[in-house]
Amino acid sequence: MTAAANGGRVEVRIEVRPPWPFAMPRRLGMDRLARMRGQVLHRLIHLAGEPVVIRVVQLSADRVLFGAQASSEELARWGIARIRRTLGIDLDLRAFHERFRFDPLIGPSVRTNLRLRPSGRPDPFEALSFAVCEQLIEYERAATIQRRLIARLGRRDPVSGLRDGPAAATIAAQAPALLASFDLTEGRAVALRRVAREVASGRVDLDADDPAEQERGWRRLRSIPGIGSWTVQMLAFRGQARLDQLPAGDLSYLKLVGRLLHHGPPGAPARRATESEVVALFDPYGPWAGLAGLHALAAHGAGLGGAAAQQLAA
Repeated sequence: MTAAANGGRVEVRIEVRPPWPFAMPRRLGMDRLARMRGQVLHRLIHLAGEPVVIRVVQLSADRVLFGAQASSEELARWGIARIRRTLGIDLDLRAFHERFRFDPLIGPSVRTNLRLRPSGRPDPFEALSFAVCEQLIEYERAATIQRRLIARLGRRDPVSGLRDGPAAATIAAQAPALLASFDLTEGRAVALRRVAREVASGRVDLDADDPAEQERGWRRLRSIPGIGSWTVQMLAFRGQARLDQLPAGDLSYLKLVGRLLHHGPPGAPARRATESEVVALFDPYGPWAGLAGLHALAAHGAGLGGAAAQQLAA
């Protein structure tokens, strides 16, 4: 653990030994916020408008080095903690592995994909706003919308050249017509501005650590037209590290569970499951339902598409 001054910014470095097998992401999201330069992951994030530049490199199977540059040591350490949560490096999945390694649905993946973790977002609002962009459209089109949103309204660090997504207050101040010009439907543009206003005003605290407070925020977001269970579950799973949350309405899971439950005649198109059928299938996995979903996709979900399946390529 080291701290040093660097061009007016404080640099903090921390070496971490993961408690469970870990590997850096093989691929990055199509939004281009995270960048790989050689073997080093680079990412810009913000706290209250203050930039933090993060670098991460895996030195060996059991050693990962995190570095952060910011205006203060405290801010740099906050940035490292946030990226550690994003990567899931501190997750000890021993109990999950012991309980489900011989499970008939996910056991084969649990035994062979020890390093599988959710693909997280460092900022919960980023997870929420990007989920709104991904509603009911193919991932590639959603990523194009996200890149336009970042290019027009996002934040750029002049030192590193990295970009971060827009702050909630920035999106809250935009006219829906501008947001719609990025290829959002009018309804989703309005919904995106409304969720941004809830977050920017503090009426919804996405950074709350208390599960009860998180869930209170989810209920408030669900009261906004156009914000359904899938959007909130993507926020929880990818932005708040809630492994108990499964985006059950995702196309990946509707197709997967339909394939598992409804075997039609040879050559017949597979029937999609209902969201309630997806919830029922993964209910026995309790606090690991979201992680179990990823293992189910890894074991049985080839060719299904959907936003959830994209995480397996990350």
